[in-house]
This record gives sequence, structure tokens and C-alpha cells, in this order.
Amino acid sequence: MELRQLEYLVAVVEEASFTRAGERMLVSQSGISAQIRQLEREVGQQLLDRSGRAVQATQVGAAMLPFARAAIAAVVNARLAVDEVTNLIRGHARIGMVTACSIPVVFDLLAQFHDTYPGVSLTLTEDYSTALSEDVLKGHLDLALVGVAGKLPDGLASHVLVDDMLVAAVPQAHPLFSRSEIAFSQLEEYPIITMPRGTGIRSAFDDGCQRAGISPRITCAASTSDAIARLTVRGLGVAVLTESMVPEYEDLHAVTLTGSAPRSRLEFIWRAAGPRAPAAQKLIDMMNANLAN
Repeated sequence: MELRQLEYLVAVVEEASFTRAGERMLVSQSGISAQIRQLEREVGQQLLDRSGRAVQATQVGAAMLPFARAAIAAVVNARLAVDEVTNLIRGHARIGMVTACSIPVVFDLLAQFHDTYPGVSLTLTEDYSTALSEDVLKGHLDLALVGVAGKLPDGLASHVLVDDMLVAAVPQAHPLFSRSEIAFSQLEEYPIITMPRGTGIRSAFDDGCQRAGISPRITCAASTSDAIARLTVRGLGVAVLTESMVPEYEDLHAVTLTGSAPRSRLEFIWRAAGPRAPAAQKLIDMMNANLAN
């Protein structure tokens, strides 16, 4: 069993075509087909179903696929490890960031990393915190900045960037504008505008509601604080944001929530264990060093 045979197998399955796999691997269609036939003879099983218009993995092929990908990744990481020993860091680092995050630390980190390791390409992905956490656990991302309400999922390590309490935010025309604080449970009396499910702020808010035994009416969920602020100023409801967000909006007044009000954290997360590409490790090391200072 040769590495190139595994590479061809993965390419054919991902492209669902011998022709497109050949174009991707810069090998003739017949060459790829011959190599996979040889691999099938070696394992004694058919790995690909060629009967339909699109080529698909058989049950045996599908079972073999994750190990083929792991073998390919191991060889790539081995080569990168050699580069690291010789002080030649190359490869690819993948970082995630919660949607519409305006904190400059992520961009500063990427700029510093690029200046230090110009041979490493970078990918920045924006998504909700829940999706980013899952991608880190699955190895699709090396590092992510996410909103966290409670305990991190098992298998993740983290560094807290911001730990902030939730507040209510209202415009001048709202009855709560004259108040400096209200009980968290009083939010049940007002229509609420906040982040969608899957975000750290929403998770913290939902957890707080569950603990307080209340079920506020969510009139609107928006994925950016700008959208929430605009909707709130127009009278659609009371915004629930973090305390540090509200000063950005002159038309909004922050009302402190008392009675075990929930908190939302922004944390850098990464996989706690397992092999890690040298470029990814350098990115994590740089992040930890910057935050420690």
C-alpha cells in the first residue's frame, strides 16, 4: 500500500470522478484507475462503486477513508516537522473568529504571525461560536476566538480574552432609560433583542433565564451588535448585550442586571491533545505569549 494510492482514493471520492481526480492530481485517468485497482487487489475488497454516474465509496471504502486521510496528513506534518527543525516554517494555519467580532487582537495576531512566518498561509473563518468549537474539536480549525457561557466542551484548551457581564440596553424613550439597574428576572416583562442561538451571548442569556426560571419573549435575533442596536433604537425591544459593547452606541443606555446576572466570555480555544502541525503550534504559542504579556 503506497501513499499515492491513498491520495488517489481520497481524490476520487472527493471529486466523485476519476477524470476530475486525475486533473486535480495531475495524473491521467487511466493511471489513477490502475493504482486504485491495485489497491483494491491488495486489500481484497472493492473500495469504489463505479456503477453510477458519480463514483462513490463502497462501505469498505468509506471505512478506509478517514485512515487514508490521516496517513496523508501524518506525512504532511512529518515534512513540516523537519522544516521546523531547520527553522523553515511552512504550511497552513486556520483560525476562526465569532461572527462580526470587532476586537482587533485577532487581526493583530495574524499580522504578527504573517510577519514572523511568511511561509505560512492563513485562513480566517467567521461563524457562530458553537460551530467554531465543533470545527476546532474536529481538527478543521487550529485556533478560534469564541463566545463561551459555561464550561468548555471536553478536549478543548483555552485562554480567556474577555470576561464580561450581560446588561440590558435601551434608548432614551424607553421606560428603563432612567434606571441604573433592574433584576435579571424583570427582563421577562419586556420584548428582547439579542444574538441568535449558537453565539456565546445567547448561550449565556439562555442559561441565565433557565436559572432564573423566566421565559422572555425574543422579538428579534440578530448576529451583530450593530443590528441589535439599530433595532433597539427603533423601539423593537430591550437589547441584551455585554457591558463592553454598549458604549459604542451613543443612543443606548446600559442597565445593570442584578441577581446572579449571567456573564459571557471571549476565549481563544484549541485542541488540548493530539498531533499538531508546526505552523498551528507556532500560532497557538504566539497567541499565548501575547496574552501573557
